[in-house]
Amino acid sequence: MRGVMTLRTTRSGIPFKDFYSAGDWQSQGRGEAPGTFPYTRGRRGNALPMGNWIQRELSGEGDAKRSNQQLLELMAHGQNGLDIIVDSPTGSLIDPDHPLAAKAIGTQGVSVCHRQDFLDLLRNIPLDKISVSASFPPLFFVPGLCLAAQAYGFPRNILRGSNVLNPFYSETNSLGVNLPFDARVRLSCDVIEFCAKEMPRFHALVEDTYFFSESGLNVIEEMALGFVEIRHLVREVLGRGVDIDAFAPRIAIVVNCGTDFFEEIAKIRATRRLFARMMRDEYGAKDPRSLSVIVTSHTSGLSLTSQQLANNIVRGTIQAVSLALAGAHAIEISTFDEPYRTPTPESHLVGLRTQQIIDIETGIARVVDPLGGSYFVEWLTDEIERRIWNMVLEIEARGHPRELDESGWFREFFADKMRRYYQDIENGQRPVVGVNIHKVPPETDLLLREISERKMRPVQERIDAVKDFKGHRDFARSKAALRKVMHSAKFGENLLPATIDAFAADATLGEIAGVIRMAYGGPYDVFGAWQSPI
Repeated sequence: MRGVMTLRTTRSGIPFKDFYSAGDWQSQGRGEAPGTFPYTRGRRGNALPMGNWIQRELSGEGDAKRSNQQLLELMAHGQNGLDIIVDSPTGSLIDPDHPLAAKAIGTQGVSVCHRQDFLDLLRNIPLDKISVSASFPPLFFVPGLCLAAQAYGFPRNILRGSNVLNPFYSETNSLGVNLPFDARVRLSCDVIEFCAKEMPRFHALVEDTYFFSESGLNVIEEMALGFVEIRHLVREVLGRGVDIDAFAPRIAIVVNCGTDFFEEIAKIRATRRLFARMMRDEYGAKDPRSLSVIVTSHTSGLSLTSQQLANNIVRGTIQAVSLALAGAHAIEISTFDEPYRTPTPESHLVGLRTQQIIDIETGIARVVDPLGGSYFVEWLTDEIERRIWNMVLEIEARGHPRELDESGWFREFFADKMRRYYQDIENGQRPVVGVNIHKVPPETDLLLREISERKMRPVQERIDAVKDFKGHRDFARSKAALRKVMHSAKFGENLLPATIDAFAADATLGEIAGVIRMAYGGPYDVFGAWQSPI
């Protein structure tokens, strides 16, 4: 399956005709109203005058205090949801004082290590009014959010937001946490089970197809892999005796959005329909909220280029329009400077204002599913649904996902798609304006470059700050809490309560992760730099 959009195919290689008519639309979708099963046309049956989706921009850089200011500034500009990304040491579950962390602290996101960091990050955030989402290992973000909420007087059962789960693909296609497959799945299920009981408004199972599709996947591959992971996690949680309708209403999917306009719209419509039928027919869900999955999106960073940076604003706008037309629940626009860095204040504001202009000035979201009934869109929705499901069955027929992970099948799959993507650009099969077509000389390509190339300095003062924190805490209390984490990990107890207690006792993220690795027979520090404190 190629990933190139030609004159006669979509990017996923789906061939299409010059025009479509009533005969191309299967009867299954005729007469379906928005807000009704199978939710092809959207979760809601009504549109709002404005504010039809949560508008947010990905945030986080430097230390927690600096990132908190970033969040507050975006809220002051009208952002109505938060999404936080952590730096690579945090995402890899190592503390800032680890020898390998020094050059990356706070450069690709916020550096978070212990309880006080969470308090600094979420200070003055109205947690009862705004949703807080995070690209952060969920076993650690949820406890940190709970402790911050407790400190600021918010009960955890009112907290809204989400945390991405990708136990299948994190080691292969993102920041590795260096835990075996079964441990990664177990930690994800612990979070889902805990939130179903303690945080009923929080989306604990968020399938993030965005991050792994940025390896060059097309929409069929993206959603097929996403459904394979969702299905496995659902079965695992059901195996714990948790009722499907206790957690399925809080399942969400964060999808990518590229520049193949109609294909991206049809992908979201097909995803909602596939999910609804799967949850009802295969897992027996009865609550309508369990059937109507929330779909949010981040526009494609992979589609952005370091050449002619202003073109990226156009790309983000086109992608955001397609998401608004598709009925996305929340949208984030990858900013024009993403080829170089995390967003600057200027690019953050451009991304947010783009969403606000689409919402307030164009009127395109004032009707639910305005493209519903388009012969082409309906045909393409049916075709994408069929292809996604066929690929899901094909992948599942290959064996248990643990076997696919340990054999390297997932790793090779992603590597192959990345090679395909860049080869197609190099040989011109995938035209990219400013890269292999309509180029300009580098000496004239100056628009927005000074902003985008502004350097980010690693926050190396965090090293001494964390060392000082560790040196002045009640270490006996921290060690006792870490032993409790290790016991829970060894004996199959849900790890969320022990992790909350460990953060409350001033244990750090790296220490908690280390003792969990030990419980699974691994080394405390896979890099061999630190010894276990217990």
